[in-house]
Amino acid sequence: MASLDFKTPVIREQEDAMVVAHNTRIGLVLFAIYVVFYGGFMALSAFWPEVMRKPFAGGANLAVVYGFALIAAALVLALVYMRLCRKSK
Repeated sequence: MASLDFKTPVIREQEDAMVVAHNTRIGLVLFAIYVVFYGGFMALSAFWPEVMRKPFAGGANLAVVYGFALIAAALVLALVYMRLCRKSK
């Protein structure tokens, strides 16, 4: 049976500070976009719940459609982040 060898040194990848700064900026911009989108959902829920109750698409109310859109937006923004932060070869 294999055992864990804790004496083997861990080799860590060295990242350029400019690349880290670039990726951080992109992440913060995409995060800000999502926060605005989520803030719209929260504002509608808190101040205009009657709008969220109205049927929107296919019989589902706006709250359900907006909720699924938030999930989809998170996935899309994650893919955008992955694409923009790829290492060039």
